[in-house]
Amino acid sequence: MEPTPQTIQQIERAIRRIAENFPPESDAVLTDIHLQVKPSSGEILAYDDNDEELTRVVVEQWIEAKDDDFYEEAAAQLCQCIEQLRETIIDRMSVMHPFSFVLLDEDKETLRDLYLVDDDTVILSRGLLEGLDEELDQFLRDLLA
Repeated sequence: MEPTPQTIQQIERAIRRIAENFPPESDAVLTDIHLQVKPSSGEILAYDDNDEELTRVVVEQWIEAKDDDFYEEAAAQLCQCIEQLRETIIDRMSVMHPFSFVLLDEDKETLRDLYLVDDDTVILSRGLLEGLDEELDQFLRDLLA
């Protein structure tokens, strides 16, 4: 599912609305941002750690999505938008580090971290650690050989 310009706009709107809850001039709070994606309604619902809703946006392209890899594609689109808005919006939010954007399914089960930031480290999606087990296994085999 290739995102349309409208889909990107709707995801960016959700991220901007989340950031409005944490203006730069406010005292920093300790929370993660939980993004629940609902393929049945196309909604992105954002929650803080206290399960308080921060915003709700409908992504029309996601309504009634039946793709087997829907969450993977939605995660990729969310990560793309987070990366685009990272310096201008997300890095200015009054949220204490470390914090993350976490993807949830319709049952509020955690699927993965989309974005994790600490003072000196930023991890976007799973790309950095993908394949790490295989690389470590190969390293150990080479070392023992």
